[in-house]
This record gives sequence, structure tokens and C-alpha cells, in this order.
Amino acid sequence: PEAAEPDPARRYEAVAPHWFYRKVTDSRERWIPFSSQDSERLEEAHGSGRDKEDLVVPTSGGRYDVHLKKRQRVAVYWEEEVSEVRRCTWFYKGDKDNKYIPYSETFSEELEEAYMIAVTLDEWKKKLESPSREIIILHNPKLMVHYHPVATSDDWGSTPTEQGRPRTVKRGVENIAAEIPNGEPLQIDHLVFVVHGIGPACDIRFRSIIQCVNDFRNVSLSMLQAHFKKAQEQQQIGRVEFLPVNWHSSLHSTGVDVDLERITLPSINRLRHFINDTILDVFFYNSSTYCQTIVDTVASEMNRLYQLFLQRNPLFKGGVSIAGHSLGSLILFDLLTNQKAAPEEDEHSEEGSRTTSSNRGTEEVKDILKKLELSEYCDVFEKEKMDRQALFLCTEKNLKEMGIPLGPRMKILHYISSKMEMQVCLLHGLCSSRSQPIALRQGPAFTTHDQSPSTPTSSFLAVSANYPQLNYKPTIFFAFGSPIGMFLTVRGVKRINPNYSLPTCKGFFNIFHPFDPVAYRIEPMIVPDLEFEPMLLPHHKGRKRMHLELKEGLTRMSVDLKNNLLGSLRVAWQSFTRAPLPAVEAASTDAEAEAEAGAEKQSDPKPEETPAAVKEEASLINVGRLNGGNRIDYVLQEKPIESFNEYLFALQGHLCYWESEDTVLLVLKEIYQTQGITLDQPLPGSQ
Repeated sequence: PEAAEPDPARRYEAVAPHWFYRKVTDSRERWIPFSSQDSERLEEAHGSGRDKEDLVVPTSGGRYDVHLKKRQRVAVYWEEEVSEVRRCTWFYKGDKDNKYIPYSETFSEELEEAYMIAVTLDEWKKKLESPSREIIILHNPKLMVHYHPVATSDDWGSTPTEQGRPRTVKRGVENIAAEIPNGEPLQIDHLVFVVHGIGPACDIRFRSIIQCVNDFRNVSLSMLQAHFKKAQEQQQIGRVEFLPVNWHSSLHSTGVDVDLERITLPSINRLRHFINDTILDVFFYNSSTYCQTIVDTVASEMNRLYQLFLQRNPLFKGGVSIAGHSLGSLILFDLLTNQKAAPEEDEHSEEGSRTTSSNRGTEEVKDILKKLELSEYCDVFEKEKMDRQALFLCTEKNLKEMGIPLGPRMKILHYISSKMEMQVCLLHGLCSSRSQPIALRQGPAFTTHDQSPSTPTSSFLAVSANYPQLNYKPTIFFAFGSPIGMFLTVRGVKRINPNYSLPTCKGFFNIFHPFDPVAYRIEPMIVPDLEFEPMLLPHHKGRKRMHLELKEGLTRMSVDLKNNLLGSLRVAWQSFTRAPLPAVEAASTDAEAEAEAGAEKQSDPKPEETPAAVKEEASLINVGRLNGGNRIDYVLQEKPIESFNEYLFALQGHLCYWESEDTVLLVLKEIYQTQGITLDQPLPGSQ
């Protein structure tokens, strides 16, 4: 027997609304759902009845505010067109891309009312007319259709009909197969500012820095779930926030574009405009006028974003790091080298450290005098209460007044000029940290070509600028596809002192794709006498890419074949060239040949073992203090398709970092390592 039908009135269930916002890109309109978390929060605020006042609800991890009364979504940290927000319950399929489009809130309420009556009374074939004179027919709960009006060309006016291509109508977001994200963790552990390179477009699809950083952030969320699951489950971590820093628009709003337009030739119009908008940014940075505009914009924007972030996240206790792509990394490097370290925090090497202990300072002076074979003058310096800091401020006149003879004076002055580090120079005002870029203050931290102690370093320099100070001390500086090494070399810097570190930033990672035409290494400038490979970034799935393993395997195989073949030829040649001997001697000769062959076999595998040994040794190479004693240069593994033609994928190699899981995972790994949190499983080959 069939079960009794339930009371029709009980079959109706109110539709669950979901909130969407409208995004217009390249004149294409899309409706994007808020995350489940944000939609619930918006619905809760709407249900409270307070949306009659201008209630503001933070969404998308606090990067956008929704003004409920105006139904608007507004960007918090950057300039962006305001988006329309809608509380959605009913949808129809669009013409162009078959994506579902929500009806207006008012008409959705009409549809819901009609649906409720139809379900309750079990009366279907309901026909409704939308505000735009379109017809919607509710045939049954599973079949609801939307018809476009077809106008007739009579004089009496047109009437909507059911002609035209019908489009599907759906009730409730669960029926339209929309991808609704769960939402981001509320806890923010670390903040990273990301500075773009040349031009307004940052990737191969000509997207802005905002869109590219959105990708980077999304990849970071998936990497956290995949590699920090244990820490997430134990609620040790939340997420890392990435905020874009845009300087291009400020530079090109100075009126320089109008001046350039006036002198630009009319031929090959698009190419010339592309060059004016992108490549010229490099030249602008090397101009004292526009360099000042760029560094002011970057520093003030990062300071503004930092203050605004703290206002919106008053409980934030995490650190701040900075990342730069291409020219952006050079701008950040110059800014960081020109920051003032607080005297008590200026931790340098033995020769460069500034100490508050006068006893220790005096002992350092004694050590210096001993090294210069001038120990007999220790009492003189001790009497004058001369510590290392004071010694480095001494002039020839001061030493003469202390009664130091000419010879020892020259020795001490030569030592000061050759060994004094840039940080000491900064702290005592010999060079203002707000006046010159890195090359102006190379001193002992940077060795230039043909530099002698008497050569003024200012002759090797890039443009001067007044470098602003940041309101925070960055934890780590990440450079993606960076030309820092090339620019330093062009500025005349030959070598970076191994004892040098950025005044306010302890970590520095130079990450690049092997085919990136703009990227240069840093480590060979610190250790110029040693040839070694950059650190290979492990694949995020914990293995080396198959084609690289195959390439290494073939290389090893060819080495084995070559060694075996050479060994066989050597033995054969020796047997041919030796004269026949009596049986006893022949036996001993065979024994010798076997011994030689055995020795060759033992020695032959060495070339095979060398790469592994070199790799092990490479990770232990001392590359100075720029990254706290750790390796600086990290190279990504190219994809199999990229290895077919390096030139074809060169441009893509420079723009690949935004969606690179390997890059993002290194950034997260290093950031969380500063908090004592490690990956669930250490990746093979990682440092």
C-alpha cells in the first residue's frame, strides 16, 4: 500500500539565500558567490534588521567591506571599482556562458511567493512577468522556464509571448552547481607586502598586481591545508595575509605620460606605448627625480597599509615580511639597505658589531692594536677610554693629539678605512642613511671595481634619493625573478662583504625560475672564488620532477658507460703493448692487470658520486650573513614542457611566480619556521 501523502502545506520549505557580488572584467559580467562563512555573516546582519542603517560587514578575510544598506562591496586596502551585492535565491541561465545569473531581490521574493502558493495548493503552470517584461513559467518543482520577450512590429505595441529560446530557472544556490569556498581562517599569523615590477600588468594574462596577489594568497591557503594540516588541526596556525603594493599608477600620474606622448613617434604605435608603460619604469628608477617618487610611494604605501591593517586587526601579534617581483625587489632591496637599525639591535659580526659594553669595546681595541703589532699603545687608548666605536671615528688629527707617531697612525688609519663596515658608518652619521642608495654607501660592505681605501665610493654610484624609513622591521625579504645582482654589478659593486646583513631584516631569499631572463644570482657576489649551484627548490608534492630525474639518470648512465669503456680500452691497450713473458711472469702480470682493473673500478665510481657530494657540500657553503648564514639563491624546477625550449618559455619563466606552489610553499615554510612551526613532512632536498 502506498504511503499517505503528507499534508501539502508541510511540503513547502523556505529557500536558503546566499549572497553574491557582481564582478565586471573586460565588459563581461559575472556573479560570484561569497564564501559560506561570509554569506552566513551577511545573512545574520540582514536578519538582525539593522541593514536599514549603514551596517558594514567585513568579508574576504577583511580585505573588502560590504555596506548592507547600499548593497555595495568596497575594497579596503586598494583602489577598486565598487561591486553590487545581492541576496540571491532564484537564478536563470545566462545566454553567453551558461552561467546562472541571480534575479533581483524584489523579483525573487515574487517568484518565491508564487512557488509557495503552487507547492501548497499543488497548482502549477504559473506564469509571471518580470520587470523587464520577460516571462517565467513554473511548470512543476523540477521544471521552471524563463522566456525572452519577442517584440512584434505592429502599431498597437508589442505583447510578451512565450517565443524565443527558453532558459532554465533554478531555485536555491544548491541547484546551480556554484563553487562556494568555505572561507579563510580568521586568525592571521603573518603579514606580507608584495611589490610589483615594471608596468601595470604582472603576468602573461596582463592582470594587475591585485589579481596576481589574490592567486598567490589562494595558493597559500591550499598549501597550508596540504602541508600544515597538523598545525591547523591543533589550531596553532591560521593563515598568512598577502597585500599588494602598487607604485606604477602613482609614478604615471605625475604628468610624465603626457610629456612622453609629446615626444613619442607615431609609428609602431602599440609597441611604443607598451615600452612607455613598462620598460621605461627601469629608466625612471635610475632617474633621481622619479626614483624619489617611486621609493616614497612604496615606503609610504607599505606604512599606510601596515597602520590600516593594525587598526582593523588590533589583536594581530605576528611579524611582517616583504616580497618584490622583478624591479620591485630592487626597490625593496635599496629601501632595506637604507634603513636605520636601532643601536641596541644592531647585531653584526665581531668586526662590525656595536656593543654597549665599554669593557668589551676596550678589549676589541686591544685586539686590533695587537693585530697591527702596536700593543705598546694599548695604555694610551685605555687612558682615553677609547672603545672600538670611538676608534672608528678617529681622524689623523685625533691620533696625533694622543701622541701616536706617524707610522702607527698610518697603520691604524689604513685599518679603519679597509675594515670599517657600512653599518658603523650609518650609525655615526658619516653617511646619512636618508641620503644615498646602496652604492653610495658601499664602503667595506660592498667592494667596487678598482676600489682602494683612498678611492671615494661616490664615483661608482647610482642615483641619490632620500630613502624613507619603514614603521616596522621586516622578518624576511623574498625576491622573485630579481635583477638585484645585475644592478649591483652595473653600479660598480664587485663583492658583498660576507659579514654584511640588512640593517633591519634578518632573512633574504632570492627565488627564480631557471629560464627567467630578468633574474640574477646573489651568492656569487658574496663567495666569488667558489663555483656552486643555487639550492633546488623541492617540488611541493615532495619529489623531483620526473623529467629532471630522468635527465640526471641519463647523465649518470652516460658517465658509467664512458668510464667502463675507457677502462676496457685501457686494459686492452696495455695487453697489446706488453711483450710475451714466461708463464710464471704472465700469471703475475695477469694478477697485476686484475689489481689495476680493480683499482680503476674503485676509482671510476668517483665521478658518479661527485654530484651527490657536491650537492651535500653546496647546502653547507657559507654564503655570509645576508640570510642569517643560510643559503640565499633558490631555483625552481622547470616543467617538462618548458625544458623543450628555454627561449619559448623565457617570458613565462619571469611571470610564473604568482601561481607557483613551490614558491608559495618556500615562503610559508620560512615564515612559519620563525614561529617554530614546521611542515607535516619535511620535503626531500629542502634546507
